[in-house]
Amino acid sequence: MTPFTYARATDPGEAVRLGGAASARYLGGGTNLVDLMRETIEAPAALVDVTGLSDAISETGDGGLVVGAAVRNTMLAEHHAVRTRYPVLSRAITAGASAQIRNMATVGGNILQRTRCTYFYDDASRCNKRHPGEGCDAIDGFNRNHAILGASPACVATHPSDMAVALAALDAVVHLRGAAGERSVPLAGLHTLPAGHPDIETVLSPGELITEVSIPALQGGQRSTYRKVRDRASYAFALVSVAAVLELDGDTVADVRIALGGVAPKPWRALKAEAALRGRKADHAAFLDAADAELADAVPLLHNAYKIELTRRVIAAVLGELTEMQA
Repeated sequence: MTPFTYARATDPGEAVRLGGAASARYLGGGTNLVDLMRETIEAPAALVDVTGLSDAISETGDGGLVVGAAVRNTMLAEHHAVRTRYPVLSRAITAGASAQIRNMATVGGNILQRTRCTYFYDDASRCNKRHPGEGCDAIDGFNRNHAILGASPACVATHPSDMAVALAALDAVVHLRGAAGERSVPLAGLHTLPAGHPDIETVLSPGELITEVSIPALQGGQRSTYRKVRDRASYAFALVSVAAVLELDGDTVADVRIALGGVAPKPWRALKAEAALRGRKADHAAFLDAADAELADAVPLLHNAYKIELTRRVIAAVLGELTEMQA
């Protein structure tokens, strides 16, 4: 392992100052970064521990939530307001990893975790995320778990977070602090696609730190849920996952928000499916039509074409479940 320094930040300003150093990385629960260091995929010269920062969950006056980036995943999933008002988020978190990992992992670290593509973790394989311009062995390799949406000839890896998919469907906003000051970015716009630079995965500037995440209130008639399809019942990444928020006006879709996991390099907001559904009767045929609209641009690889039909069915099933809840 490459030698590195360690410092524990006492406030966000100090964290940004320390994190701005060359080859520095912020350390949350370490459930992803430490693995990457062990595999020599990451070799930071300095670790800045931010687990002592912004670890509170507070409610806003309009019924929303502000979640500190250092909040542990288990704490967020079990928070009363999350379980009662945002079941999509609670279910997404508990569907991810094991209880032990959820107890360690932080909200900020979960959002920024890197792909679990086996070729990315194998330094004997070509990977444009590790070495831009080297090539991507996944494209012609075993790509059953890889992307069908938003990928490129440079990279077909998927983003692994369940939590981030739910946050995308909830229109969550990520608050950042860096050397240039503070700014906010919608969660759905935080991660980038790999078209030109697969090694650049987010819009964060070097040394920029996630400080908190704000989640808008859901309206009284809106219901939400999360469904994850995976190879085994626990401790497995999504083949396909769907987070959805649905509001009906009688039997008509008044509003809907859908995000997909396991199918793209980022939490994928299904904007075409949403547009196809608004104003339509909430029935199975409409749900399938909306899924087809979203998946029209899907590009399967040799081993993952099954994801198209699987995604189609899971979208329809999740929307059907939410419709029944509001009947």
